[in-house]
Amino acid sequence: MSAAATRRLTTAQALVRFLAAQYTERDGVRRRLITGTWGIFGHGNVAGLGQALVEYREAMPYHQGRNEQAMVHAAVGHARQTNRLSAQAVTTSIGPGATNLVTGAALATINRLPVLLLPGDYFASHAADPLLQQLEHPVEADASVNDALRPVSRYFDRITRPEALLASALKAVRVLADPAETGAVTLALPQDVQAEAYDWPEEFFADRVWRVRRPAPDPAELADAVRAVRAAARPLIVAGGGVHHSEAEDALRALVDATGIPVASTQAGKGALRHDHPADLGGIGHTGTAVSDELARTADLVIGVGTRYTDFTTASGTLFQHPGVRFLNLNITAFDAHKLAAGTLVCDARAGLTALAEALSGHRVDAAYESEYRAGKVRWEESVEAAFRADDDGAVPTQTQVLGALDAVVGDEDVVINAAGSLPGDLHKLWRARSPRQYHLEYGYSCMGYEIPAALGVQQAAPGIPVWALVGDGTYLMNPTEIVTAVQENLPVKLVLVQNHGYASIGGLSESVGAERFGTDYRHRVADGSITGAPLPVDLAANAASLGMDVLRAKTVRELREALATARAATRPTCVYVETAPPSAALPAEAWWDVPVAEVSAREAATDARKAYERALADRRHHL
Repeated sequence: MSAAATRRLTTAQALVRFLAAQYTERDGVRRRLITGTWGIFGHGNVAGLGQALVEYREAMPYHQGRNEQAMVHAAVGHARQTNRLSAQAVTTSIGPGATNLVTGAALATINRLPVLLLPGDYFASHAADPLLQQLEHPVEADASVNDALRPVSRYFDRITRPEALLASALKAVRVLADPAETGAVTLALPQDVQAEAYDWPEEFFADRVWRVRRPAPDPAELADAVRAVRAAARPLIVAGGGVHHSEAEDALRALVDATGIPVASTQAGKGALRHDHPADLGGIGHTGTAVSDELARTADLVIGVGTRYTDFTTASGTLFQHPGVRFLNLNITAFDAHKLAAGTLVCDARAGLTALAEALSGHRVDAAYESEYRAGKVRWEESVEAAFRADDDGAVPTQTQVLGALDAVVGDEDVVINAAGSLPGDLHKLWRARSPRQYHLEYGYSCMGYEIPAALGVQQAAPGIPVWALVGDGTYLMNPTEIVTAVQENLPVKLVLVQNHGYASIGGLSESVGAERFGTDYRHRVADGSITGAPLPVDLAANAASLGMDVLRAKTVRELREALATARAATRPTCVYVETAPPSAALPAEAWWDVPVAEVSAREAATDARKAYERALADRRHHL
């Protein structure tokens, strides 16, 4: 009897070969699971994974990053664009390279998006101890800085022997490919183990397909759900990101067309219905539309589909005010389905919505309810038009007019990316999503610096599609470095850089909670700490140009429209830079958000803010 065939490779080489042979399959369509590896090399990965990626460069595409956190953001953008069916790996050196992954890992896990992290680690043999960048622990010799990734990873292992990879790699990929468990997955790789050779079984490198299941709802849960919907007079669907991940948009529309139940959307779920569908009410919660929030306050049944119910969605527990309101949650994870003491449908979003529509055959909400929310939608559309409209083409645009100009330029296939600052609130209220993938807001972690690298990942996943990164000046200063990667890889992303001289969003929040906008502006200070009012002499457009982008400066509404049209047609990375006029007060928050205010203070602004806080707090409910 002959011995099983083996192949002698280093651990790093074996890992790259293994990852190149992994696939997902859903609905009969097979995709490469790990489509490429982002990397910044240093000691701890250059001689191991760096050499392996050279060895197998035809099997595993490599992308050079400039910032470790940004590489994770790019991989996350790629995973979201592919509905979690493909992912990317990220490798770093030990020490600061590894710890720079933590923010990106948290973002991936919070948003339930897959990314594989491969940080270098110290010598498993302790042959060189301590080595450069090593964190020494007096009583835990096996601790390393990579342990900081444990709480933000869905799966973590440190590969201290080559053969340990055989079991751990399979477990890691299972988590990446499982929509109910996915997030950041970390395999910490000691640098000596990466370079160590081992006789690997050939079966380890065979093509392996991970089928992404569509679990159907339990019949008893489905029957309960149908009874709840039939009994409701004012049902409201809250569409979350799970609708997109499951590619359930058509199933949602079929249910809504048949029943007349209106749909409000979270930041992750916007675009689940096209904006001009009569039942699409736009965003919900603190940054939601007036019509969505008005209906949410009177809904007697809230049907959550693929949502985590963050505090922005629930207005910190103050939004759903009907005395008898109940919740029905359709989610692939029981953890999310049981929130708000809901009735549950633990299943795939598309499978659950299809089953619900079939079981509700012949049921429709009252005509008066449909007329009510449709009239509210018309009124809100008038508010959107007013916010977008610029009566003077020669004037400096407001931020909402910037969005209006972009709305007039983009096509249905374009992708618009944002994550932090004042733009998410305006976008959630105003943006008219025309396709399921157009609206790409990272608001689970709302991470400044996400937009530019995420645009790279989206562009890699959707070549030929116009991809827009909308960035304020504060966010731009956090993380512009991946512009260089866009230039290097000729990714024609479009950057809309909005200059408003400070943290506009947090400045407004600061004012509302009695902190008087302290520390939120970008202006000159004098010796006593007061503000002179003069903007800092910072030229962000010149900075973007110095990193290799083509830059178009727009000073007026007319110039902005022309610049956006030019950028959309561009085949190189292009930046549209615009300085905005002060925002109007036409779009206040339609629902509360809980940010505790100082209970005692000698300053009038804080005492007034505390009174308003206590009035709002009185509306909070515990849904049991």
